[in-house]
Amino acid sequence: MKNLILTSLIIFLAIIQGFAQSIDFRGQISGWMTVNGRQVDKSQLGVRYLPELSLEKSLTKALTISADISLNSYGSGQFNGWNKFDTDGRIKPYRLWLRLASSQFEMRLGLQKINFGSAALLRPLMWFDRIDPRDPLQITDGVYALLLRYYFLNNANLWLWGLYGNHETKGWEIIPSDKKKIELGGRWQMPIYQGELAITYHHRLADLKKGLLGQPPLGDKSVPEDRIGLDGKWDWGIGFWFEAALIHQPIDVPQMKYQRWMNIGLDYTFGLGHGLHAMLENFAYESSDKAFGAGESIKFSALSLSYPIGLLDRITGMIYFDWKHENWYRFFSWQRSYDRWQIFLIGFWNPERFQIYQNQGNGNLFAGKGMQVMVMFNY
Repeated sequence: MKNLILTSLIIFLAIIQGFAQSIDFRGQISGWMTVNGRQVDKSQLGVRYLPELSLEKSLTKALTISADISLNSYGSGQFNGWNKFDTDGRIKPYRLWLRLASSQFEMRLGLQKINFGSAALLRPLMWFDRIDPRDPLQITDGVYALLLRYYFLNNANLWLWGLYGNHETKGWEIIPSDKKKIELGGRWQMPIYQGELAITYHHRLADLKKGLLGQPPLGDKSVPEDRIGLDGKWDWGIGFWFEAALIHQPIDVPQMKYQRWMNIGLDYTFGLGHGLHAMLENFAYESSDKAFGAGESIKFSALSLSYPIGLLDRITGMIYFDWKHENWYRFFSWQRSYDRWQIFLIGFWNPERFQIYQNQGNGNLFAGKGMQVMVMFNY
Protein backbone atom coordinates (compact mmCIF):
# COMPACT_ATOMS: atom_id res chain seq x y z
CA MET A 1 0.00 0.00 0.00
CA LYS A 2 2.80 2.42 0.89
CA ASN A 3 4.58 1.67 -2.40
CA LEU A 4 1.34 2.41 -4.26
CA ILE A 5 1.06 5.77 -2.49
CA LEU A 6 4.69 6.59 -3.30
CA THR A 7 4.26 5.65 -6.95
CA SER A 8 1.07 7.71 -7.25
CA LEU A 9 2.72 10.74 -5.68
CA ILE A 10 5.75 10.54 -7.98
CA ILE A 11 3.51 10.27 -11.06
CA PHE A 12 1.43 13.22 -9.91
CA LEU A 13 4.58 15.24 -9.23
CA ALA A 14 5.72 14.57 -12.80
CA ILE A 15 2.34 15.70 -14.12
CA ILE A 16 2.12 18.96 -12.17
CA GLN A 17 5.70 19.82 -13.09
CA GLY A 18 4.44 20.34 -16.62
CA PHE A 19 2.17 23.22 -15.66
CA ALA A 20 3.78 24.48 -12.44
CA GLN A 21 4.11 28.25 -12.22
CA SER A 22 6.98 28.06 -9.75
CA ILE A 23 9.79 25.50 -9.79
CA ASP A 24 12.59 25.67 -7.26
CA PHE A 25 15.51 23.27 -6.98
CA ARG A 26 17.83 23.56 -4.03
CA GLY A 27 20.07 21.34 -2.01
CA GLN A 28 22.41 20.94 0.91
CA ILE A 29 25.77 19.15 1.06
CA SER A 30 27.46 18.55 4.39
CA GLY A 31 30.50 16.70 5.61
CA TRP A 32 31.77 15.99 9.09
CA MET A 33 34.46 14.37 11.14
CA THR A 34 33.97 13.24 14.75
CA VAL A 35 36.85 12.37 17.05
CA ASN A 36 36.39 10.84 20.49
CA GLY A 37 39.13 11.73 22.97
CA ARG A 38 39.30 8.28 24.55
CA GLN A 39 38.98 6.32 21.31
CA VAL A 40 40.79 8.34 18.66
CA ASP A 41 41.15 5.18 16.59
CA LYS A 42 37.31 5.04 16.30
CA SER A 43 36.87 8.40 14.59
CA GLN A 44 34.00 8.84 12.13
CA LEU A 45 33.85 10.55 8.75
CA GLY A 46 30.60 11.29 6.93
CA VAL A 47 28.95 13.12 4.06
CA ARG A 48 25.29 13.88 3.36
CA TYR A 49 23.44 15.26 0.32
CA LEU A 50 19.87 16.56 0.51
CA PRO A 51 18.53 17.63 -2.92
CA GLU A 52 15.04 19.18 -2.90
CA LEU A 53 12.57 20.05 -5.68
CA SER A 54 9.58 22.31 -4.91
CA LEU A 55 6.68 22.98 -7.28
CA GLU A 56 3.72 25.36 -6.95
CA LYS A 57 0.73 26.49 -9.01
CA SER A 58 -2.22 28.79 -8.27
CA LEU A 59 -5.53 27.11 -9.07
CA THR A 60 -7.63 30.14 -8.14
CA LYS A 61 -6.96 33.45 -6.42
CA ALA A 62 -7.39 31.75 -3.05
CA LEU A 63 -6.24 28.19 -3.73
CA THR A 64 -2.76 26.85 -4.52
CA ILE A 65 -1.34 23.40 -5.06
CA SER A 66 2.28 22.63 -4.25
CA ALA A 67 4.57 19.65 -3.99
CA ASP A 68 7.93 18.85 -2.48
CA ILE A 69 10.30 15.95 -3.10
CA SER A 70 13.71 15.49 -1.49
CA LEU A 71 16.17 12.67 -0.87
CA ASN A 72 18.42 11.91 2.07
CA SER A 73 21.61 10.37 0.73
CA TYR A 74 24.45 9.81 3.14
CA GLY A 75 27.54 7.77 3.69
CA SER A 76 29.78 7.38 6.72
CA GLY A 77 32.84 5.48 7.73
CA GLN A 78 34.20 4.66 11.15
CA PHE A 79 37.60 3.44 12.16
CA ASN A 80 37.53 0.39 14.43
CA GLY A 81 41.21 0.43 15.11
CA TRP A 82 43.62 1.95 12.62
CA ASN A 83 43.54 -1.13 10.39
CA LYS A 84 39.75 -1.47 9.98
CA PHE A 85 37.35 1.01 8.39
CA ASP A 86 33.62 0.15 8.46
CA THR A 87 31.34 1.98 6.04
CA ASP A 88 27.62 2.60 5.89
CA GLY A 89 25.40 4.50 3.48
CA ARG A 90 21.88 4.86 2.20
CA ILE A 91 19.66 6.77 -0.21
CA LYS A 92 16.03 7.15 0.88
CA PRO A 93 13.09 9.54 0.44
CA TYR A 94 13.28 12.44 2.87
CA ARG A 95 10.16 14.42 1.93
CA LEU A 96 7.54 13.53 -0.67
CA TRP A 97 4.24 15.35 -0.31
CA LEU A 98 1.45 17.19 -2.09
CA ARG A 99 -0.25 20.21 -0.55
CA LEU A 100 -3.53 21.97 -1.27
CA ALA A 101 -3.87 25.25 0.60
CA SER A 102 -5.86 28.43 0.98
CA SER A 103 -5.41 31.30 3.43
CA GLN A 104 -7.16 29.32 6.20
CA PHE A 105 -6.96 25.67 5.15
CA GLU A 106 -4.20 23.19 4.34
CA MET A 107 -4.25 19.54 3.26
CA ARG A 108 -0.93 17.73 2.92
CA LEU A 109 -0.46 14.11 1.82
CA GLY A 110 2.73 12.06 1.74
CA LEU A 111 6.07 11.75 3.53
CA GLN A 112 6.28 14.85 5.71
CA LYS A 113 7.46 16.31 9.00
CA ILE A 114 4.81 16.73 11.71
CA ASN A 115 5.87 18.45 14.90
CA PHE A 116 4.30 20.75 17.47
CA GLY A 117 4.76 22.06 20.99
CA SER A 118 6.93 24.76 22.51
CA ALA A 119 9.78 22.89 24.23
CA ALA A 120 13.13 22.87 22.43
CA LEU A 121 15.69 20.80 24.38
CA LEU A 122 13.67 17.91 25.87
CA ARG A 123 10.23 17.62 24.27
CA PRO A 124 7.40 15.48 25.69
CA LEU A 125 5.46 16.11 22.46
CA MET A 126 8.19 14.76 20.19
CA TRP A 127 5.75 12.17 18.86
CA PHE A 128 6.49 12.01 15.13
CA ASP A 129 9.92 13.60 14.64
CA ARG A 130 13.38 13.28 16.18
CA ILE A 131 14.79 16.77 15.92
CA ASP A 132 17.94 16.85 18.02
CA PRO A 133 18.84 20.31 19.41
CA ARG A 134 22.54 19.32 19.19
CA ASP A 135 22.35 18.65 15.44
CA PRO A 136 23.29 21.68 13.31
CA LEU A 137 21.44 20.18 10.32
CA GLN A 138 18.21 19.52 12.26
CA ILE A 139 17.73 16.29 10.28
CA THR A 140 14.67 14.18 11.06
CA ASP A 141 12.86 11.44 9.17
CA GLY A 142 9.28 12.15 8.16
CA VAL A 143 6.11 10.08 8.47
CA TYR A 144 3.65 8.93 5.81
CA ALA A 145 0.50 10.82 6.65
CA LEU A 146 -2.51 12.85 5.60
CA LEU A 147 -2.53 16.12 7.55
CA LEU A 148 -5.44 18.58 7.62
CA ARG A 149 -5.14 22.00 9.24
CA TYR A 150 -7.68 24.80 9.55
CA TYR A 151 -6.79 28.26 10.83
CA PHE A 152 -9.58 30.34 12.41
CA LEU A 153 -9.68 34.13 12.25
CA ASN A 154 -9.01 34.41 15.99
CA ASN A 155 -5.68 32.53 15.52
CA ALA A 156 -7.05 29.25 16.83
CA ASN A 157 -6.25 26.22 14.66
CA LEU A 158 -7.36 22.62 14.31
CA TRP A 159 -5.15 19.73 13.15
CA LEU A 160 -6.35 16.29 12.09
CA TRP A 161 -4.08 13.51 10.82
CA GLY A 162 -3.93 9.91 9.78
CA LEU A 163 -0.67 7.94 9.52
CA TYR A 164 -0.10 4.72 7.60
CA GLY A 165 2.84 2.50 6.70
CA ASN A 166 5.24 3.78 9.37
CA HIS A 167 6.82 0.59 10.72
CA GLU A 168 9.86 2.10 12.47
CA THR A 169 9.82 3.80 15.85
CA LYS A 170 9.35 7.56 15.76
CA GLY A 171 9.67 10.25 18.38
CA TRP A 172 10.08 8.71 21.85
CA GLU A 173 8.47 5.40 20.85
CA ILE A 174 10.04 2.19 22.18
CA ILE A 175 7.69 -0.17 20.30
CA PRO A 176 7.06 0.37 16.56
CA SER A 177 3.58 0.74 15.11
CA ASP A 178 1.72 -1.94 13.19
CA LYS A 179 2.43 -0.70 9.67
CA LYS A 180 -0.78 -2.26 8.31
CA LYS A 181 -2.99 -0.23 10.63
CA ILE A 182 -3.96 3.44 10.47
CA GLU A 183 -2.93 5.81 13.25
CA LEU A 184 -5.30 8.69 13.98
CA GLY A 185 -5.03 11.89 15.96
CA GLY A 186 -5.65 15.59 16.20
CA ARG A 187 -4.72 18.83 17.90
CA TRP A 188 -6.72 21.90 18.98
CA GLN A 189 -4.74 25.06 19.63
CA MET A 190 -6.29 28.33 20.81
CA PRO A 191 -5.13 31.78 21.94
CA ILE A 192 -5.48 32.50 25.65
CA TYR A 193 -4.12 35.36 27.78
CA GLN A 194 -1.59 36.68 25.22
CA GLY A 195 -0.37 33.17 24.56
CA GLU A 196 -1.68 29.84 23.37
CA LEU A 197 -2.92 26.59 24.85
CA ALA A 198 -3.32 23.28 23.02
CA ILE A 199 -4.55 19.75 23.59
CA THR A 200 -3.36 16.84 21.42
CA TYR A 201 -4.49 13.23 21.05
CA HIS A 202 -3.12 10.26 19.12
CA HIS A 203 -4.15 6.60 18.82
CA ARG A 204 -2.15 3.76 17.28
CA LEU A 205 -1.57 0.01 17.49
CA ALA A 206 1.86 -0.95 18.85
CA ASP A 207 3.32 -4.09 17.27
CA LEU A 208 4.48 -6.34 20.12
CA LYS A 209 6.03 -8.76 17.62
CA LYS A 210 8.79 -6.18 17.03
CA GLY A 211 9.78 -6.16 20.70
CA LEU A 212 10.94 -3.38 22.98
CA LEU A 213 13.68 -1.30 21.33
CA GLY A 214 14.76 -4.26 19.22
CA GLN A 215 14.54 -6.81 22.05
CA PRO A 216 12.71 -10.19 21.74
CA PRO A 217 8.96 -10.03 20.95
CA LEU A 218 6.60 -9.14 23.80
CA GLY A 219 3.70 -11.01 22.22
CA ASP A 220 2.16 -12.13 18.96
CA LYS A 221 -0.34 -9.30 18.50
CA SER A 222 -0.72 -5.54 18.43
CA VAL A 223 -2.06 -3.55 21.38
CA PRO A 224 -3.76 -0.14 21.38
CA GLU A 225 -1.84 2.89 22.57
CA ASP A 226 -3.44 6.22 23.45
CA ARG A 227 -1.60 9.47 23.99
CA ILE A 228 -2.92 12.78 25.26
CA GLY A 229 -0.84 15.93 25.47
CA LEU A 230 -1.33 19.42 26.86
CA ASP A 231 0.94 22.36 26.16
CA GLY A 232 0.98 26.13 26.35
CA LYS A 233 3.25 29.09 25.72
CA TRP A 234 3.17 32.73 26.84
CA ASP A 235 5.42 35.76 26.55
CA TRP A 236 5.36 37.99 29.61
CA GLY A 237 8.69 39.67 28.95
CA ILE A 238 10.17 36.32 29.91
CA GLY A 239 8.99 33.47 27.69
CA PHE A 240 7.25 30.63 29.55
CA TRP A 241 6.00 27.27 28.29
CA PHE A 242 5.03 23.82 29.44
CA GLU A 243 4.40 20.45 27.79
CA ALA A 244 2.86 17.36 29.35
CA ALA A 245 1.90 13.97 27.94
CA LEU A 246 0.27 10.81 29.26
CA ILE A 247 0.66 7.57 27.28
CA HIS A 248 -1.13 4.29 27.96
CA GLN A 249 -0.12 0.87 26.60
CA PRO A 250 -1.65 -2.34 28.05
CA ILE A 251 1.59 -4.33 27.87
CA ASP A 252 2.93 -6.96 30.30
CA VAL A 253 6.11 -5.09 31.20
CA PRO A 254 6.48 -4.02 34.85
CA GLN A 255 5.74 -0.33 35.38
CA MET A 256 5.38 0.40 31.66
CA LYS A 257 1.61 0.55 31.16
CA TYR A 258 1.59 4.31 31.73
CA GLN A 259 4.22 6.88 30.80
CA ARG A 260 4.13 10.47 32.01
CA TRP A 261 6.21 13.25 30.46
CA MET A 262 6.53 16.85 31.68
CA ASN A 263 8.57 19.88 30.67
CA ILE A 264 8.55 23.45 32.02
CA GLY A 265 10.72 26.05 30.30
CA LEU A 266 11.76 29.71 30.35
CA ASP A 267 13.75 31.88 27.95
CA TYR A 268 15.00 35.44 27.92
CA THR A 269 17.35 37.57 25.83
CA PHE A 270 19.64 39.69 27.98
CA GLY A 271 20.71 43.09 26.67
CA LEU A 272 24.39 42.24 26.79
CA GLY A 273 26.41 43.14 23.71
CA HIS A 274 24.59 41.73 20.70
CA GLY A 275 22.07 39.93 22.93
CA LEU A 276 22.62 36.81 25.05
CA HIS A 277 19.75 34.32 24.66
CA ALA A 278 19.23 31.97 27.60
CA MET A 279 16.85 29.01 27.75
CA LEU A 280 16.14 26.81 30.76
CA GLU A 281 14.03 23.63 30.77
CA ASN A 282 13.17 21.13 33.50
CA PHE A 283 12.08 17.72 32.27
CA ALA A 284 10.65 14.69 34.05
CA TYR A 285 9.67 11.23 32.81
CA GLU A 286 7.95 8.55 34.88
CA SER A 287 6.58 5.11 34.05
CA SER A 288 4.11 3.21 36.21
CA ASP A 289 1.40 0.53 36.27
CA LYS A 290 -1.12 3.25 37.18
CA ALA A 291 -1.94 6.50 35.44
CA PHE A 292 -0.78 8.64 38.36
CA GLY A 293 0.96 6.07 40.57
CA ALA A 294 4.58 6.08 41.64
CA GLY A 295 7.10 4.40 39.37
CA GLU A 296 10.49 4.64 37.71
CA SER A 297 11.50 8.21 37.00
CA ILE A 298 14.15 10.27 35.24
CA LYS A 299 14.64 14.00 35.73
CA PHE A 300 16.81 16.40 33.73
CA SER A 301 17.51 20.10 33.78
CA ALA A 302 18.88 21.75 30.64
CA LEU A 303 20.38 25.19 30.03
CA SER A 304 21.17 26.66 26.61
CA LEU A 305 23.10 29.90 26.05
CA SER A 306 23.54 31.46 22.61
CA TYR A 307 25.43 34.61 21.68
CA PRO A 308 26.13 36.18 18.24
CA ILE A 309 29.66 37.50 17.75
CA GLY A 310 29.33 40.03 14.97
CA LEU A 311 27.51 39.22 11.75
CA LEU A 312 29.20 35.91 10.90
CA ASP A 313 29.80 34.05 14.13
CA ARG A 314 27.63 32.56 16.88
CA ILE A 315 28.59 30.51 19.92
CA THR A 316 26.19 28.17 21.70
CA GLY A 317 26.51 26.14 24.86
CA MET A 318 24.17 23.45 26.20
CA ILE A 319 24.36 21.85 29.63
CA TYR A 320 22.17 18.96 30.81
CA PHE A 321 22.10 17.55 34.35
CA ASP A 322 20.77 14.08 35.16
CA TRP A 323 19.36 14.31 38.68
CA LYS A 324 19.01 10.54 39.12
CA HIS A 325 22.53 9.53 38.10
CA GLU A 326 24.11 12.92 38.95
CA ASN A 327 25.77 13.22 35.55
CA TRP A 328 26.52 16.30 33.46
CA TYR A 329 26.19 16.52 29.68
CA ARG A 330 28.01 19.40 27.97
CA PHE A 331 27.90 20.63 24.37
CA PHE A 332 29.60 23.68 22.91
CA SER A 333 29.48 24.89 19.31
CA TRP A 334 30.94 27.72 17.29
CA GLN A 335 29.22 28.55 13.99
CA ARG A 336 30.41 30.76 11.16
CA SER A 337 27.90 31.57 8.40
CA TYR A 338 28.43 32.93 4.91
CA ASP A 339 25.88 33.30 2.12
CA ARG A 340 26.04 29.62 1.19
CA TRP A 341 28.60 28.11 3.56
CA GLN A 342 28.37 27.26 7.22
CA ILE A 343 31.17 25.90 9.40
CA PHE A 344 30.60 24.28 12.80
CA LEU A 345 33.08 23.31 15.49
CA ILE A 346 31.42 21.23 18.22
CA GLY A 347 32.90 20.02 21.48
CA PHE A 348 31.27 17.58 23.89
CA TRP A 349 32.00 16.23 27.36
CA ASN A 350 29.48 13.61 28.43
CA PRO A 351 29.15 10.35 30.38
CA GLU A 352 30.22 7.19 28.57
CA ARG A 353 26.64 5.88 28.80
CA PHE A 354 23.87 8.14 27.55
CA GLN A 355 20.62 8.48 29.48
CA ILE A 356 19.14 11.13 27.14
CA TYR A 357 18.32 10.66 23.46
CA GLN A 358 18.74 6.90 23.83
CA ASN A 359 16.53 6.33 20.78
CA GLN A 360 18.60 8.66 18.60
CA GLY A 361 20.94 7.06 16.12
CA ASN A 362 23.88 9.32 17.01
CA GLY A 363 23.58 9.08 20.81
CA ASN A 364 26.75 7.02 21.24
CA LEU A 365 28.58 9.29 18.83
CA PHE A 366 28.67 12.01 21.50
CA ALA A 367 29.47 9.72 24.42
CA GLY A 368 32.58 10.59 26.40
CA LYS A 369 34.77 13.54 25.39
CA GLY A 370 35.52 14.68 21.89
CA MET A 371 34.88 17.11 19.08
CA GLN A 372 33.20 17.32 15.69
CA VAL A 373 33.91 19.51 12.68
CA MET A 374 31.14 20.02 10.14
CA VAL A 375 31.01 21.98 6.89
CA MET A 376 27.70 22.69 5.13
CA PHE A 377 27.02 24.13 1.66
CA ASN A 378 23.56 25.30 0.56
CA TYR A 379 22.63 26.09 -3.03
